[in-house]
Amino acid sequence: MIKLEHIGIAVNNLEVSIPMFEKLLNTGCYKTELVESENVRTAFFQKRDIKIELLESSHPEGVIAKYIEKKGEGIHHLAFEVENIEIEIRRLEKDGFVFVNNVPKKGADNKLICFLHPKETNGVLIEICQEITSK
Repeated sequence: MIKLEHIGIAVNNLEVSIPMFEKLLNTGCYKTELVESENVRTAFFQKRDIKIELLESSHPEGVIAKYIEKKGEGIHHLAFEVENIEIEIRRLEKDGFVFVNNVPKKGADNKLICFLHPKETNGVLIEICQEITSK
């Protein structure tokens, strides 16, 4: 099973963007998080089945800072939740997809993540993610 988990939006400033999205979605931000390995601060919103992740660079040389410098604020990625990220990586590689990183790493919101290269997906950065479960 695969489902849209969230839409990632690159922003310059969470302090400005969080209140705007709270008004827009008529719901509060339920979580903020610093993901040091990615040099990013995140903020999450959920409205019914729609989940939005705002991404602010925590470092001037971070991926999000470079993205905004090149393309401006806006949709950064689509994330799809999968049941088993290792199996999905192998399946997608077998079908010819190229990954930015094909080894899952810990991301925000208690997820293992990896990204497909946008050159392979019509210019859209695709994240696949799996909920981290404790054993």
